[in-house]
Amino acid sequence: MLLRSFLVASLCCAVVFGQSQYSWDNLPKAAVPTFKKDTFNIKKFGAIADGLTLNTKSINAAIDACNKNGGGVVLVPEGVWITGPIELKSNVNLSLSRNAVLDFTRDFNQYLLVKTNWEGLETYRNQSPISGTNLVNVAITGKGVVDGNGDIWRAVGRNRLTESDWKHQVASGGMLSEDGKTWYPSPQSEKGEKLYKSGELKKLSSQADFESIKDFLRPNLLVLTRCKKVLLEGVIFQNSPAWCVHPLMCEDVTIRNVTVKNPEYAHNGDALDLESCKNVLVEGCTLDAGDDGICIKSGRDEQGRKRGMPTENVVVRNCYVYRAHGGFVIGSEMSGGAKNIFAYNLTFMGTDKGLRFKTARGRGGMVENIYCKNIYMKDIIDEAIYFDMYYFTKSPKPGEKVEAPKVTEATPQFQNFYISNIVCDGAAKGIFVRGLPEMSIKNIHISDVSIRADKGVELFEAENLDLKNITVATKELNPIVYIENCNGLQLQNFKNVNMAKVLFSINGERNKQLVVTKTDVSNAEQKVVFAPGVSESVLQIK
Repeated sequence: MLLRSFLVASLCCAVVFGQSQYSWDNLPKAAVPTFKKDTFNIKKFGAIADGLTLNTKSINAAIDACNKNGGGVVLVPEGVWITGPIELKSNVNLSLSRNAVLDFTRDFNQYLLVKTNWEGLETYRNQSPISGTNLVNVAITGKGVVDGNGDIWRAVGRNRLTESDWKHQVASGGMLSEDGKTWYPSPQSEKGEKLYKSGELKKLSSQADFESIKDFLRPNLLVLTRCKKVLLEGVIFQNSPAWCVHPLMCEDVTIRNVTVKNPEYAHNGDALDLESCKNVLVEGCTLDAGDDGICIKSGRDEQGRKRGMPTENVVVRNCYVYRAHGGFVIGSEMSGGAKNIFAYNLTFMGTDKGLRFKTARGRGGMVENIYCKNIYMKDIIDEAIYFDMYYFTKSPKPGEKVEAPKVTEATPQFQNFYISNIVCDGAAKGIFVRGLPEMSIKNIHISDVSIRADKGVELFEAENLDLKNITVATKELNPIVYIENCNGLQLQNFKNVNMAKVLFSINGERNKQLVVTKTDVSNAEQKVVFAPGVSESVLQIK
């Protein structure tokens, strides 16, 4: 008996952790940088905190001197320090005192047009307010504020602002669209927006091409590229022109007790994007973003696959996320893959979606070995748990027959997700899973979930789904669970709080081995509705 128990336990462990070398008892770790105690006060390099003086040269001179001296601390004392782009260097800890504000200039001319990376693709953008490339031992720490003045960069619709805020925005300068409904920072910004919407922006290639729409090319606030041993701690990053905090192809990254604030209307205003990074710890952070909150990326389409650098060995814990498009997100630019990601003890308040995993045909990439537990949500606008392989593309309607394309290197893959102990008080939908007919989402394990939502569970094109101890209280009672073209569903101890008109609705010709166990089906007027052409034998209720 003991031998049998041991074998079962060993098998379960092998299934749960798959090919990952990590477990909840053996989490990935990130090496932390260390610095000399030598301190370089930016005031000694001529910086003036009067809210008027441009301090770009003084701050960069302090960073350069610190680096040449073998490293140390560059101190930004309390005060408002107007500055242009800051370039970090190795062995430098940029430390912001409490009440220190790095206030990035509103003068677009201070930001050079540089070749960089935008949403997973190489392109030209304006230089980031803070950047660093190929650095070792670098940090931004303290209790101060980094403000990107993003409002001067972003076009915004009149319907996104209050009347008083709209009047303030118009009075700040810039220009209005012909219909008066959109404010643009400049004619260049409006031109760029039109090229983007028409698809013509993709045809631009040279730096000269991009110069004509320079003001449209909003920079990310902080970009660290190919850096090792990175520490961001205690600082407030806010009001970014685009993505806020963006480590790109970095190794050994620690982000601790950081606050990120972007307005709700800040399009592309992601709080944190970890792209093609390895060995990362994110903990104790508070994020309030105009787009995704904590997001895992790894490049886009062919360029991302060619880069071939997954984001891997990541721990995210003890964070709060407000108002973001997703609380914890993977994708959609994940063409280099993602693996060994651990997210736990997270709270999402008012985000569009809670756990959000998104991709689309053309991306390619393998996302696997993703572990999420102890996730607490309130007032989620859309889905609490969301998998979708049709991001920004047209998906089939329920029951619609489609011809599946051939599987290629551009076909994305999601597999081996382990999600447990989820509580959500309020959502439009509880659990949503939608794979592709040519590539199902595979090996999804969701357990110990309690959700109050308008709709319950919808499952499309998934294989080897294990849902255990799921409780839902839904407004929509017909059906509670919708299943279409799923192969290998184990639904154990499912509870619907309200009397259902229909408990299960089964559609599609490719369903196989749908098994429901330890579930009281008496709390339903009708247990199952099978769509025409669906064999009743595909579902077993034991």
